Amino acid sequence: MTPRRLLCLAALLLFGCVLVFISGCRRADAPTRVLASSDNTMVWIPGGTFDMGSDNDGPDAQPIHRVHVKGFWMDRTEVTNAQFAAFVAATGYITVAERDLDPKDFPGVPATELCAGSVVFTPPDKPVPLDHPHAWWSYRPNASWREPDGPGSTIEGKENHPVVHIAWDDAVAYAKWAGKRLPTEAEWEFAARGGLSRAPFVWGDKDPIENPSLANIWQGRFPHWNAATDGAERTAPVASYPPNGYGLFDMAGNVWEWCADWYSPDYYAHSPADNPTGPDASYDPQEPGVPKRVQRGGSFLCSDEYCIRYRVGARGKGASDTGASHVGFRCVSDAPPPAL
Repeated sequence: MTPRRLLCLAALLLFGCVLVFISGCRRADAPTRVLASSDNTMVWIPGGTFDMGSDNDGPDAQPIHRVHVKGFWMDRTEVTNAQFAAFVAATGYITVAERDLDPKDFPGVPATELCAGSVVFTPPDKPVPLDHPHAWWSYRPNASWREPDGPGSTIEGKENHPVVHIAWDDAVAYAKWAGKRLPTEAEWEFAARGGLSRAPFVWGDKDPIENPSLANIWQGRFPHWNAATDGAERTAPVASYPPNGYGLFDMAGNVWEWCADWYSPDYYAHSPADNPTGPDASYDPQEPGVPKRVQRGGSFLCSDEYCIRYRVGARGKGASDTGASHVGFRCVSDAPPPAL
């Protein structure tokens, strides 16, 4: 797929993102079974039949439909900076955000502006209209998982935070190296529900705005003031909040998580009942020409004022070659992964 990082305005509309290009680039040098592998701890998700979707989380989460998934192993937490760094050290992998853009894909754009980078949350210092998301998103040259807020920032001291600025291809590359794969959307939702039927949240019915100890989301007035009553202004260390019924942490909030499936808003209307893997191709009516994959779980930017996709039935989407400062992932496996 050709790079689209400078053209991802609509690709990030799900999050309320508008990409603002910045010139002047420079190169910057309940778990019953638990598996402790060398790169993460996994829990066994027993599989079963559940009601997938929601009547209250957007038209693309409808209709509620019965789905069966087989058992699988799932990472207990989102992949961390330390785990991703181990992958990069072992393989020399360069993420999408760290690759310069190809001039032939962007005719007329000065070569000095075709630099590596990613989308970074940049909150304004005063209230702004919520239909002007360009006020809190910017494209920062050389922002990547290594420098998540742009040049000069660091992951030092944040080794146990979820890795961010991860494009779908990056997540797939890590999963393959680790002997794992990305979850299907059905697997992700089954696991996130933790055995609860039709509950609005991964922990049940409690509103996380009123109970901030439950998840890392936005409290306060979005996007200019985060009260951070949950203890984190941006990402939080993984496993900082209570696990769900299967022993999985951060299935709501912290960072968005990639799934294997292509995104289509009407897929639930004709999804197979047994281990669905998503449509054969992507289609987003907001941006028909941009292939997108499903993202789930919401992030630290989800707010009851703007984005409620920390709800367990809500769906997300993203251009597969676009990451951001609130996009990460976790992996699954059909069998215990080999030691690395």
